[in-house]
Amino acid sequence: MLNRFELDNFNTTIKQEILAGIVSFFSISYILFVNPSILSQAGVPAEYSIFSTIFIAVIGTFLMGIMANAPVVMAPGMGENAFFAFTLVAGLGLTWQQGLATVIITGILFVLVAFLGVMKLFSESIPKELKQAITIGIGLFLMLIGLENTGLLIENTLKLNWIGLTGLFLVIMLKRLNVKGGSLIAILLTTALYWLINFQSMEAISFNLKPIKEYSKMLTAADYSNVLSVEFWLGVFSLLMLLIFETIGMLEALIPDQRRVNKGYKVGAITGLLSGLLGTSPAIPVAESGAGIAEGGKTGLTAITASILFLFSIIFTPFLSYIPSEAVGPVIIVTGATMAIANLKMRLKHFMDWIPVICIIVMIPLTGSIVEGMAYGFIAFPIIKSATGRRKETNPVLWVISVLFLLTLISTFLIA
Repeated sequence: MLNRFELDNFNTTIKQEILAGIVSFFSISYILFVNPSILSQAGVPAEYSIFSTIFIAVIGTFLMGIMANAPVVMAPGMGENAFFAFTLVAGLGLTWQQGLATVIITGILFVLVAFLGVMKLFSESIPKELKQAITIGIGLFLMLIGLENTGLLIENTLKLNWIGLTGLFLVIMLKRLNVKGGSLIAILLTTALYWLINFQSMEAISFNLKPIKEYSKMLTAADYSNVLSVEFWLGVFSLLMLLIFETIGMLEALIPDQRRVNKGYKVGAITGLLSGLLGTSPAIPVAESGAGIAEGGKTGLTAITASILFLFSIIFTPFLSYIPSEAVGPVIIVTGATMAIANLKMRLKHFMDWIPVICIIVMIPLTGSIVEGMAYGFIAFPIIKSATGRRKETNPVLWVISVLFLLTLISTFLIA
């Protein structure tokens, strides 16, 4: 079994992979609470969607580890759950059951796109500088998320949070000293500090597994009665573009091995389809996987470890609420900074080529959307090349991607 992960080839150990998996899990564990909360605003019963969230994270992350041998966690994406609640339901007027049908149909199309090699073709047609820009943009986006979680950035205003700053100092120092499991140690120490200071606000936890007996209702909740409407297919197109390009951007940023990236596309597509069948918004490769990778995760054993922890979270979810965002935020900040800095030394032949690169780097964190941030850069790239007499440096597939991104932005504006 362990031979499947090729630990020796990747110069890693079982201990290192398990530690990385634990860090990845804690970095994204907030999704277990946030996803049901966001979906509940669309009418999805939170007492059931928490199990949907856990089950898809378990299955998707396990598949990523086994099929792609990649240290990447799959979980419902924050952009995807917001799209479900505020675009499909609130914007297009679908019921949450019709929204699940949209996710399932989109998942079927996503599987076809991935297994027919379209995503691989897209990936191979994207220039190296745009891939580097995506990684930097995602890194800055992670830093923004980390600053907000740490309490150092509230409503776009810098704030002083001593616990968050202490956690950040611990992460940086332990990383500087090359302490194995440093991120996990920093999370635990910051958590202890938080409750030492806020002990009086600690409340007894309660947990009820009874709703799981009726969870099967979610498996048959999808409603296809609106499948012939314009709104339904507008939602399908927008969601499909979101999943395709966010998956490409995320996997390209997290995994250096193109062979594993191509397998990851297929895992992402399967997981996207299963998400709707299990009753939740689509799961994607999450950016917080970078925290485990920064901790030393290199193979699918990291993902398998996180998957097992997601499974145990069915019982231990209440205890996760004791881990404050101030403890996880610093790890995400340092991870984002590492991703961004590692790709800063890019060289471009023409000064005009910086325009699409800067668009991607700046717009991903500013818009709070990886796909929307990518869109501006990918639309600008072939236009800049043509305007400067270098049309030969583009290719037909890149023009198709540019048009798809343009249609995605237009559909977003129409829905809004």
